[in-house]
Amino acid sequence: MSKIKATIFHNPRCSKSRKTLELLQQQDLDITTIDYLNSPPDSETLADVLERLNCSPRDIIRNNESEYTQAGLDDPSVSDRSLIEAIISYPHLLQRPIVLIGEGAAIGRPPEAVLDLLS
Repeated sequence: MSKIKATIFHNPRCSKSRKTLELLQQQDLDITTIDYLNSPPDSETLADVLERLNCSPRDIIRNNESEYTQAGLDDPSVSDRSLIEAIISYPHLLQRPIVLIGEGAAIGRPPEAVLDLLS
């Protein structure tokens, strides 16, 4: 029987991301790890992630990063398209880790939240 496939948008410097990856590895999954800081997702990938998470770009953007306020992204009138473009330009703005399994997705905050995708 083939393993369940999982994809993690991973930042190896983030403790939550490392813990989430460790939890996934304990589940004996076929894991694809994307170091999104070095290989940022494109707009099509982000649209897929947003659809799976059933959320808006504002929900997956880290609002505590300096680029968030410097680029004026804290303005509620900033469009979803502009937020997606900002995530592509500044990939560290992407909330992490994000895990995709099947048609579902979860943000690993806390890391254990991704285990719900397996039930």
